[in-house]
Amino acid sequence: MSLGRVLLSLLLPPLAVYDRGCGSIVIVAILTCFGWVPGVIGALVILNKNDMV
Repeated sequence: MSLGRVLLSLLLPPLAVYDRGCGSIVIVAILTCFGWVPGVIGALVILNKNDMV
């Protein structure tokens, strides 16, 4: 996970997971609607999960 991705997930969480697929964008967008913090956490988890594999 690059520093740019982390900064992008802090500013615009759905945009940070754009290349991870439509499902990831929808999940993070819904979490962001519930609040900024859940959206950021969801984006960081999705970005970290795919980097570990």
